[in-house]
Amino acid sequence: MLKKVQEFIHTNQLLAENERVLVGVSGGADSVVLLDILIKLQYDCIVAHCNFHLRGKESDRDEIFVEKLAKTYNLTYKKVDFDTIGYAKTHKISIEMAARELRYNWFEKMAAETNATSIAVAHHADDDIETVLLNLVRGTGLKGITGMEMRNGKVVRPLLNCYREEIEQYAQQANLEYVTDSTNTENEYKRNKIRNQIIPLLAELNPSIKATFSQNIRNFKAAWNIYSDKIEQIKALIIKVKDNQTFIDIQRLKQQTEAQNVLFEILSEYNFNSKVVDNIFSGLDSNSGLIYYSPTHRLLKDREQLIIDEIKETDNAEFLIPEGEKGINMPIKLTFRRFEKREDFKPSKSADTIHIDADKVKFPLHVRKWQQGDRFQPFGMTQNKKLSDFFIDEKLSIYEKENCYLLISDNEIVWVIGMRLDNRYRINDKTQNILEISMK
Repeated sequence: MLKKVQEFIHTNQLLAENERVLVGVSGGADSVVLLDILIKLQYDCIVAHCNFHLRGKESDRDEIFVEKLAKTYNLTYKKVDFDTIGYAKTHKISIEMAARELRYNWFEKMAAETNATSIAVAHHADDDIETVLLNLVRGTGLKGITGMEMRNGKVVRPLLNCYREEIEQYAQQANLEYVTDSTNTENEYKRNKIRNQIIPLLAELNPSIKATFSQNIRNFKAAWNIYSDKIEQIKALIIKVKDNQTFIDIQRLKQQTEAQNVLFEILSEYNFNSKVVDNIFSGLDSNSGLIYYSPTHRLLKDREQLIIDEIKETDNAEFLIPEGEKGINMPIKLTFRRFEKREDFKPSKSADTIHIDADKVKFPLHVRKWQQGDRFQPFGMTQNKKLSDFFIDEKLSIYEKENCYLLISDNEIVWVIGMRLDNRYRINDKTQNILEISMK
């Protein structure tokens, strides 16, 4: 098996000779064997262990074991403790997804800290098969059945062509000690059900089911490469990206063969699942205003386009600007300059810059999103107007309205930022001091 892994690494250029590698070690047979093989192949290994605190005393037992293992090999040891359940609740994701995010984010951080150029994890061929079956159940599309990548950024999987039986046999022959996760035999988790129930059942139909699946995964990967090239060509025709927003032309989308599948492949990149994509596709001919959410993004159906943007924690926040502040970068970039009015001064005519009577504003100023019920006095008018009516007059799209920020002084709108100054703050003959506010 040592030679098999060595050839796999060399053929697929996973690691360079004597490369420094951060090795994720849980303490189980897979990661212990991976570490032993990489050491024997003379890679410069650093041991990294995550304690997710999901299995009580077993989690602490694993941590102690891995630390001793690192000392046995005389290797640098890094470890971290995670409140995995708390993270999952905060981010509204599954515990498995939380553990994955925490693990890989920390691995990246440790790799940078230790100057490791690669991160080796112990996924093997059985994991690959289980992942494909799990994705079939979840409905992740063609990409989901192409299995794991041998390399994904810094992360490499040197054992991906080895089966669990080979790994356990290697551990036995090399007299390697390892710990056993008692939950692997429980069927509470979907992956364990696939491992312990589904695959053995399939093996009754085909004793070579694992080899068959591995070959199928290779075929799926090849098919995906062809398919994804075509998807990229279509995306170039129907997608535009501007200011961190993605715009999908609905009419051009509907002209594509298998338009719904095309939409799924596009939206899966933004973490929309198949059920939500089905709903979006069904609503393409509906009126504007439909909004859909993934865990990370929001999609708005606006007239003849779909608009996607990232969900930001700042969407409902209010930002304070103290007196004397020269500029802010959140939630939008604004600069401030105060000066005395000159006789020959002329206010800016640009929508990106306003000049107001500095003595009329009260600090701190505030920047926030517009809200229903907001009113202001548009420049040139003497009566208040609902901001919602102003938006209608300006023919703003739903997306433009939702991304409109206001500059507020003492609960009054000073500026619909980038659009219109409030008439009450305009410069007049009595103005002595000017406050210039610019988006530039």
